[in-house]
Amino acid sequence: MTLKGIFVTGTDTDVGKTVVGCALTRGLASLGLRVAVMKPVASGSVRTTAGLRNPDAIALMQASNVTVPYEEVNPYCFELAISPHIAAKDLRISVDIDMIRRGFLRLGESADWVVVEGAGGWLAPLSDRQTMADMAWALGIPALLVVGMKLGCLNHAQLTQLAIEARGVRFAGWIANHPDVPMPRAAENLTALERLLGEPALAHVPYSPGDTATLVLREAAARLAGSGLGF
Repeated sequence: MTLKGIFVTGTDTDVGKTVVGCALTRGLASLGLRVAVMKPVASGSVRTTAGLRNPDAIALMQASNVTVPYEEVNPYCFELAISPHIAAKDLRISVDIDMIRRGFLRLGESADWVVVEGAGGWLAPLSDRQTMADMAWALGIPALLVVGMKLGCLNHAQLTQLAIEARGVRFAGWIANHPDVPMPRAAENLTALERLLGEPALAHVPYSPGDTATLVLREAAARLAGSGLGF
């Protein structure tokens, strides 16, 4: 089977990338696929006896059915919840995208799919010259956009879609997520997004904070699995 992958990005930080990434991972696994996960760069971590651990990376690992060491899922783990390029500068290190790609390919040796979650939005900087967009392009996988359903999402979603396509990365579709209580006129905003982005959402995740740890986006996963998103 050809290895397939998806890069989960968002219209902003805190829009539900991890919720969607985990739910898609569970959905793909429910189809009988081996699904590895990767959170290449993460800011905002806690100190444990095993070292720094990022909650988003841990959540992805718990959703996955391919077991690998933490360091392979999250090779760059920063303690402070700040932009990765600032965290890297503080530690006098550079985020090596080539190293991340090699790790991604190693994960693929034991998986049918690799779900990769970015940090922040599409153009969140990794250094003075590189962004999350450069990472997605280097991995050679399509980008899935998580649209945080809140005021401003119409503009942010269009800008992100344009930026994805301008970078030469395939746009795999979008998922609407309510990270907070439902926004006013949510249905009308969803209709507008379908028109502005040129396609219906792969899924619509309502605000339900108590259910995110068990959410399974099986239908969206099946559509992605059948869409020929190999590389």
